[in-house]
Parts: sequence; C-alpha cells; structure tokens
Amino acid sequence: MQLVPHVVICEGCDAVFAKTPLGPGEVARCSRCGTTLDRHTGNAQRHILPLVVAGLVMFVVANLYPIIAITLGGQYSETTLIGAVLALGHEGMGEVALLVLATTLLFPFIQLLILLYLLLALQRQRRAPGFAWLLRALQSLLPWGMVEVFLLGILVAIVKLSSSAQVIVGPALGAFVALTVLLTVVLSFQPHNFWRMAFTSPLADT
Repeated sequence: MQLVPHVVICEGCDAVFAKTPLGPGEVARCSRCGTTLDRHTGNAQRHILPLVVAGLVMFVVANLYPIIAITLGGQYSETTLIGAVLALGHEGMGEVALLVLATTLLFPFIQLLILLYLLLALQRQRRAPGFAWLLRALQSLLPWGMVEVFLLGILVAIVKLSSSAQVIVGPALGAFVALTVLLTVVLSFQPHNFWRMAFTSPLADT
C-alpha cells in the first residue's frame, strides 16, 4: 500500500500545514515563524550517489597510503592513519587510539556505506530493508565523524615539524582533504529528504 503524507508539521512552532507539490527550486516556509518546511529535491539522489562513491574511493586512498613522511638526521619515517592509531596504542594511549579509530575511520566508513546502500535502493525505485533504522543510525553518527578535526591536527603537526625536519606530504593527505569536502556535502543531505523520496515516489519495498 502506498503511503503518502498529506500534511507537514513545522519544526519551529509545530504548526500543521497541508502538503503541496513543489516545483524545481521552490521552498515552502512556515507562515508563522519562517522555518523551512519543505524543498524540492529533484533528482538529488542521483547527484549525491556519485559523491558517495567518490567518498569511498577517497576513504580507501586515505587509509592505504602514507599521510606524511619525515626525514630527520638521515632517518626516514612515514605513517598511515592505521599506523598512527597503532603508535598511540603502543605508547599506552589506548583510549585515545580507539577514539581516533572510531571517529576518523569506523564511523565515517559506516556513514558512507549506509548512504550507498540507501541510495542504490532508491535508484532502483525500492526502499531498502531496515530503511527507518538505518536513517536513525545515520543521524546518530553525525556528531561522531571527525575527519575534519583529524585533518586539522595533521596540518598543525606538519607546520610544527617543518621547522626541524623535512616533511614530505603523502597522497593520503590530499585524499583526506577531498574526503572531508565530500563528507560535508553528502551528509548535508538530510534524513527527511530520504523519507520524502521514499514515500512520495512509486517505490516498492525490497
């Protein structure tokens, strides 16, 4: 049975309005408080999906290749994200290592996989199994992805180390920059847009 919501509730003042179709570029706002009620997303999932795939590619590059390499006193050393996590663990900072692992590797990877799974299903005109649960999980993980914080820490470390050693930027650093931008874009695609696409299009449950 097709479920089509006929009303929209303002998140700012709880006013209830009849849901009306929007054209390309149109935005519906609450007449009472001005909060955005709805906006036309068009074929947004088709634009977001390639960005999610690109994000996964950048994620792989960022974790397989060295972030930076340092030459000091004839000694050469390079590290990856996993190498940095292991080094923190060996230095007795296991809690910090787990936090870095979760916020810069595990959570962003899960977010990208959830987005890919949901968008591929919508592309095939279907609602993925676990649709509602996955959207809640995606929303819960939003505050915990901290790739941009890790990237900022790397840049600060490069600036400080460059005064005493030769610092060589690895390919993973560029991948982290691209990943940060891609994550910012794809995670700005709010969960309510998924609900709108799932229940205002002729989709079938898988």
